[in-house]
Amino acid sequence: MRARLDALKMQLHPHFLFNTLNSITALIRRGRMREAEDIVAGLGDLLRRSLEHRQDLKVALDDELKFLHRYFEIERIRFQDRLQVEVEVEAGCDGALVPSLILQPLVENAMKHGFSRKPEARLLRISARRVDGDLRLGVYNDGPALSLGSTAKPNSHGIGTDNTRKRLQMMYGASAHFILQDAPPNGVLAEVLLPFQTNP
Repeated sequence: MRARLDALKMQLHPHFLFNTLNSITALIRRGRMREAEDIVAGLGDLLRRSLEHRQDLKVALDDELKFLHRYFEIERIRFQDRLQVEVEVEAGCDGALVPSLILQPLVENAMKHGFSRKPEARLLRISARRVDGDLRLGVYNDGPALSLGSTAKPNSHGIGTDNTRKRLQMMYGASAHFILQDAPPNGVLAEVLLPFQTNP
C-alpha cells in the first residue's frame, strides 16, 4: 500500500511541474524576465519542500498551508492582481494531520477549471474546520459551474481529483470522503472529509 500511495503522490509532481514550466516559458516569450526568475526561485523552493516531505504520508495542516503559500506566490505572478486568496482555519485545526500534498492538486484544479475558464473569477478560499470527530477541508473558487452537472463524476476533472479519491480510500477507507460540486449562486467547492488526527 505504501508503494502504491507513493506512486500516486509522485504523479502529482510532474503535473504541477509541467504547468509551472509552461508559465515560465510564456513569461519569457512576453519579455517578463524578472517574473520568470521569481517563478523559477519559487519552484525551486517548492521542489525542496516536497523532497523534504517525500517520505511523509501525513503532515500537519499548517505545513500543508505553508507549501500552498509558496504556490500562491507563483500563481500571483501569472494572474497579477486577479487572484484573491482567503484562508479560513478554525482554531485548533492547524495541527491536524492531513495526507501530504492533499490540497495542492485541488487548488491547481480550481485554477485550471475555474480561473482559466472565467476571466472575471478571482476568489479562491481554503477552509478547515472540525466537525464532530472529523476534519473538513474545503477549496472553493468562484469560476464556472461544473460542466457535468451539480456533482462531478470520478476522473472527470483530471489526475488531481482522481488521485485525491484514490489516496483517501487507501489511507482511510470508508472513513474519508471527497466531493466536488457546484456552490450556488456561483463557483465550485471541493471538499475532503477525514478523521481528525494529531501527533501524539
